[in-house]
Amino acid sequence: MDKLKQGIKQMQNYNYEEAAKLFTEAIDENPKEPVGYINFGNLLTHMNDHERAERFFHRAIELDDTAATAYYGLGNVYYEQEKYTKAQEQFIQAIQQGLDEADVHFMLGMTFIHQEYVKLALPYLLRASELAPEDVDVQFQYGLCLAQNGQIDQAELVMNHVLQLEEQHSDAHYNLGVVALHQENAGKALEHFSKALEINPEHMLAAHAKGQVEQALNE
Repeated sequence: MDKLKQGIKQMQNYNYEEAAKLFTEAIDENPKEPVGYINFGNLLTHMNDHERAERFFHRAIELDDTAATAYYGLGNVYYEQEKYTKAQEQFIQAIQQGLDEADVHFMLGMTFIHQEYVKLALPYLLRASELAPEDVDVQFQYGLCLAQNGQIDQAELVMNHVLQLEEQHSDAHYNLGVVALHQENAGKALEHFSKALEINPEHMLAAHAKGQVEQALNE
């Protein structure tokens, strides 16, 4: 097994020092090969060493300006630092260089969400949801974005899908409660808010919404 593969294995096992050693050796042996720098950049991102990670990704891009995963890695570095506009530019570059994976579409969508551009986020979260139909986080954020864009019926379908994937998802129940209120179905809303609180007694939004619905029904 080559040093890069060994390094990735060590990184996945949280043996960061061993991974760093292997990636350094791989870079020393092939200094013109961008993959070593990309892997080292990913490792440094995991370790929250954003400044050095950024340098490694830039070096990879200098060596190969079509290295899609280098742009993706750089996007993650900026995203972690809440530099959403900069992150967005890198994720777009990664997609333009041919990276068509759920993660990059999801992350790009989330950069728009953080900047409150919910309309711009929607096509990317849709693509992520198509590529990762079993990923709970992807499906949930897509459903949320649909709701924020006023596509309530579609949001309901997606939130129900989230519950099929993870039936104890308190936020999905909360959002289905909100959908039920939009549909003027107070009884159903109450069921979902109660379920959200059963799963997570600390769910403040569900507690507040449940209280309001109960008050309205008693009047």
